[in-house]
Amino acid sequence: MKDQDAQFDSLLPPLRLDRRGFIATSVAAGFSLAAGQAVAQTAISTNADGLTAGKVDIPAPDGKIPAYRAAPQGKKGLPTLIVVSEIFGVHEYIQDVCRRLAHQGYLAVAPELFARQGDPSKYTEIPKLQAEVIGKVPDAQVQGDLDATAAWAAANGGDTDKLGILGFCWGGRQVWLYAAHNPKLKAGAAWYGQLAGEPSELKPKSVISLVNELKAPVLGAYGGKDAGIPQADVDRMRVALAQGPAAAKASRIDVYPDAPHAFHADYRPSYRKAEAEQAWTRMLDWFKQNGL
Repeated sequence: MKDQDAQFDSLLPPLRLDRRGFIATSVAAGFSLAAGQAVAQTAISTNADGLTAGKVDIPAPDGKIPAYRAAPQGKKGLPTLIVVSEIFGVHEYIQDVCRRLAHQGYLAVAPELFARQGDPSKYTEIPKLQAEVIGKVPDAQVQGDLDATAAWAAANGGDTDKLGILGFCWGGRQVWLYAAHNPKLKAGAAWYGQLAGEPSELKPKSVISLVNELKAPVLGAYGGKDAGIPQADVDRMRVALAQGPAAAKASRIDVYPDAPHAFHADYRPSYRKAEAEQAWTRMLDWFKQNGL
């Protein structure tokens, strides 16, 4: 899915801000409406038994970012994974991913990175969501909010020396960017994140153009039948990684030939159980191999 052009900015009404400078928003209850009707028979539901799980607020210079976190109950010094959502925000699927990771021994926290621009859970149409919210989010803002999330985690039971990140679709691209941004990051896992794209004011650099700046290795999971991410882009990225610095050379991209975009999204028709489970296991192994 691609962001709409910046031309939409001039067509939108002024945003209604609260006194802290943020739009009133929170983590979503249930599944995002814009994602379509959830497929009940495949949607995974992970309980919170033995976990501390729920909404938290992450301090930022201009307000507080709502987030969802899950962690083993009563534990501190935990390896930390930041979870970056799709364009649909921190809805039930992302919250469930956090609980799955917490059951693996991680402090998992998913910040609502669209908090300043709008509430994705209120939208029913993807084009409108893209134009009014997603297309107005600067990469620099996201990287700053991810830094704030890492700082919050370090002060709330996380181990500052064991920080990782994973993200899906829109969030998959942000994983690559954050691996080029934060020198303290141990590893990332990017699920079908955009690799190429024309630079813009809000998105000044593509993932491929940042390969030489990678500071942590990234595991990419991509679908061979992804209509939005050409295999030519994946091939170019692999070549760039092989020619890059140590963190780039240590990165890896796995392609699942028969999988479409969003093949891990178990609440959508795009879900592919076998590929999703294999990629999930590989991701957990990846984090362990990189000290998380």
